[in-house]
Amino acid sequence: MPFYKTPGVYIDEQPGPRTVEAVGTSTAAFVGNAPDASAHPNEAWAVNNWSEFRTHFAPADNATSTPLSNAVNGFFQNRGRRCYVLNIKKDEGIRGNDRPRSGLKLLEEIDEVAIVAAPGFSDPESHDALISHCEKMGDRVCICDCPAEVPNTDLLKTVESAPVAKGKDKGAGADDVKPGGLRPRLSERGFGTLYFPWIYVRDPLSPQGDLVAVPPSGHIAGVWARTDALRGVHKAPANETIAGALNLTYRVTGEEQGDLNSRGVNCIRFFSDTGPLIWGCRTLADESSAWRYLNVRRLFNMIEKSILRSTRWVVFEPNNRTLWKTIRSEITGFLRMVYRDGALMGASPEEAFFVKCDEETNPPESIDMGYVVTVVGIAPVKPAEFVVFKIGHHAAGAEVEAL
Repeated sequence: MPFYKTPGVYIDEQPGPRTVEAVGTSTAAFVGNAPDASAHPNEAWAVNNWSEFRTHFAPADNATSTPLSNAVNGFFQNRGRRCYVLNIKKDEGIRGNDRPRSGLKLLEEIDEVAIVAAPGFSDPESHDALISHCEKMGDRVCICDCPAEVPNTDLLKTVESAPVAKGKDKGAGADDVKPGGLRPRLSERGFGTLYFPWIYVRDPLSPQGDLVAVPPSGHIAGVWARTDALRGVHKAPANETIAGALNLTYRVTGEEQGDLNSRGVNCIRFFSDTGPLIWGCRTLADESSAWRYLNVRRLFNMIEKSILRSTRWVVFEPNNRTLWKTIRSEITGFLRMVYRDGALMGASPEEAFFVKCDEETNPPESIDMGYVVTVVGIAPVKPAEFVVFKIGHHAAGAEVEAL
């Protein structure tokens, strides 16, 4: 309490309680070959609109489009707001030949990235590199592109025979990993996705606006960002239009998608009344996994990262009941907000989540080792992927019962 000498009214500002703030989920990173090969090579460069990209990576009037430039354009067309562009050498893979501070290693330094794609790289090694990067970071999800030509959709059900590091899960039994397979390896915790097929768009760098086929990852990333902004990260980015997509290189049938969907392949379908729509929201996790839905994986990423970033102040604080109470209060307040946004399942906050930080989670031996342990459980909402109607007839007409 300050010492007041003169009679009067004084204002003594007190800091409010700490709060957990939600982190962004829509910043993307694109790795590939820019139209200007000499522009910011091996440097993660942030751009906030298409004009910025053109200024830095395609300044010439006669610049030729690349999968990277089309992806960035598609990202902003679909209302993405910020992305990082990593222009790599044409003779260098996205791993950067495993050199330090090159390729995907550069993206490890940027913690705001939540979406990663490498448009134009659809080989097994590139897919494995993207998934491995996201699994290592634990706070982002990659979008893998299928090859431009898929001679048989059955190949998308078969895991590609990519070299996999020792001890890493290929995501399938030996019978499911075959030469010629086009499905990336399983990501056990759902950090990877695959979309099929490619889409036709107008070339943004062509004076005539030529129609070109491009990998969909950039446009898909933009749809993710748009859905996050309009509905929230808990909303599955599916049944969504793709701005700029005029047609598809292959029209998937409902029968074909049945098998592809169960294998984690998100199909882009063409409907006569709407045009191309994203018609899937699966990750590359196993079909029985808790991480098989994309919005569940990304919701957990947001919650985990938000809590970790906002509770750094806890480090070196006295590990006692006062600290435990403060941690519970902060995280509970944040999860109540997430619940009010409709991201958690339950008739009340008590049914939707719990936060436990007390003597039980922090026994004396744990405290002696310098640990403070908080257990958080949440019940995420899952998409209504299958809507079934029972239709019958009676004398007065038809009746419909939704299950």
